[in-house]
Amino acid sequence: MLSELTLTLKQSLRRQMTLDVSPPLAAGPFNRTLFRKSIPILAARFPGTKLGSVRKSVPMRSAVIDLPRIRSVIPDPADPSGDRLVLLNVSSEVDLPSETVEFLKTESNGLVPYTLELDYDYWTADDIIQAILPEALRERSPVGFAITGHIAHVNLKDEYLPYKHQIGQIFLDKNPQIRTVVNKLDTIDNQFRFFKMELLAGDPEYVAEHHEADCRFTFDFTQVYWNSRLHTEHERLVQIFNPEDVVADVFAGVGPFAVPAAKKGCAVLANDLNPQSAKYLAVNVENNRVADVVRVSCEDGRAFIQAAVNRVLAEPFPAYSGPRKSKTQENKERRKQRALGSQTTVDTNVLLPPRNKISHFVMNLPDSAITFLDAFRGILSHRDRQEIEKIYTTMPMIHCHCFTREIEPELARADILQRVEEKIGHPVPDDFSLYLVRSVAPNKEMYCISFRLPARVAYE
Repeated sequence: MLSELTLTLKQSLRRQMTLDVSPPLAAGPFNRTLFRKSIPILAARFPGTKLGSVRKSVPMRSAVIDLPRIRSVIPDPADPSGDRLVLLNVSSEVDLPSETVEFLKTESNGLVPYTLELDYDYWTADDIIQAILPEALRERSPVGFAITGHIAHVNLKDEYLPYKHQIGQIFLDKNPQIRTVVNKLDTIDNQFRFFKMELLAGDPEYVAEHHEADCRFTFDFTQVYWNSRLHTEHERLVQIFNPEDVVADVFAGVGPFAVPAAKKGCAVLANDLNPQSAKYLAVNVENNRVADVVRVSCEDGRAFIQAAVNRVLAEPFPAYSGPRKSKTQENKERRKQRALGSQTTVDTNVLLPPRNKISHFVMNLPDSAITFLDAFRGILSHRDRQEIEKIYTTMPMIHCHCFTREIEPELARADILQRVEEKIGHPVPDDFSLYLVRSVAPNKEMYCISFRLPARVAYE
C-alpha cells in the first residue's frame, strides 16, 4: 500500500505548471514591434558539475521550462563563468511542488528572478496569424501554403481577404526560402488553365526554379500550370514506363512527366498548346540534358494525337542505349579514357533498333482530357495494316487524368468508364486500372484511368 507521502508526491508531480507564452493580440495595422512579451520566471543556480543530476532528478522534471527554441540552461548573467541558471516553469516559489522545493534547497545555490523575453522571431506563423485575426476567424485560420521554387502560393477564403497582405508578410518573414507570396484567385485562364494570382508580399518575381525528381524546372508561374501537390503522381506514372519506351505527352506543360521520363531513358514527344508552356518545356529539356530524346511541339492536343504515330514512324528515335549518365559521370569516363590513351567508345545504339513505336500516351488535363479521346479513332488506319501490325504488336497504353463529382468509388468508376467509352466508341478493356490521384474539393476527385487502346479503335 502506498504511503500518504508517496501519494502526495505523485499528485504534486502531476500539477500542470504552464506559462502563458502566447503572443499579444495585435489587431490593426501590422507591426512586428507589437509582438513582444516579458514573462517573469524563476531560475535556479547550479554549479556546472551538478547539471547532470538535475536532468535526471524526478522532482525537477516538471519544473524545468520546456518551450520550443528556448534553452532551459543558460549562463548566469551576473557571473558568466560561474554557476548556470536552470530556467523554471513558474514565476513564484509557491507554484513549485514541495518535493521540488526540497531538492532545490539541498542541491542548488538558490533561486533568482529571471525575465524571459519573447519577440516576433520567437512565434510561428500560425501564432502570429492567430494574434492578428478577430476571434471569430481564428479557429480555421490559414496556415498552409504550397511552395514552388521561391514562391509560396495560398488559397485564401473570402473572409480572410481583408488580412491577405498581413498574412502574406508573415509567411514571408517566417520562411527564409520564400521571396514571393501570392494568392491564387478563383479565375483561371480558360484556354491554358493556369491560375490568375495576386502578389501578397515580397518581390514580384514569378519566374521560378523548382526541383522535383532530380530534375530542374524553370517557368513563369503566372503563365503556365504547375501543381506541386502532383509530384507523387508524376513519380508514379514515370515508374510505369520502361526506359526503352516512347512516350507521347499530350498536355506536357513544362515537363513534369516528360523530363523525368527522358532522364529515365524514354524517348518523348512532348506537346502543349500554351506557347509559354512549350517555351519553358524546351528550356527544361535543355537544362536537364535530354534534348536528344525529347521533341517539343506546341499544338492542339487532338491534332498532336492524330499525328504522333506517323511522326515516330517517319523519324524514329535513336535506340535506347542504357542508363543516362550525369555530367559528372561523363567527365569521369572521359578522364579515364584519356588516362588510358584511347578515345574509343562503344556505340550501344547499334545493338538495338531505332524506336518507332509509341508505348504510352499521357493525358494530364483532368478538366477536359476525356473529351480528346475521340482523336484516337483511326490513328493507325492510314498505314498498311500488315506492316503496322509488325510494329504495333501491342497497342499503346493511355493514361487519362480526369475529374469526377462522384465521391463513392463505385459511382466514380461507373461515371469515368461511361464518359471514356462514349468518346472512344468502344468498351474499355477489362484490365484497365483506375487510380485515385487526390481529392480536389469536398465533392471533386481527380483520377487517372489507364487502359490499352483497343485495336478496333486504332484501326477504325
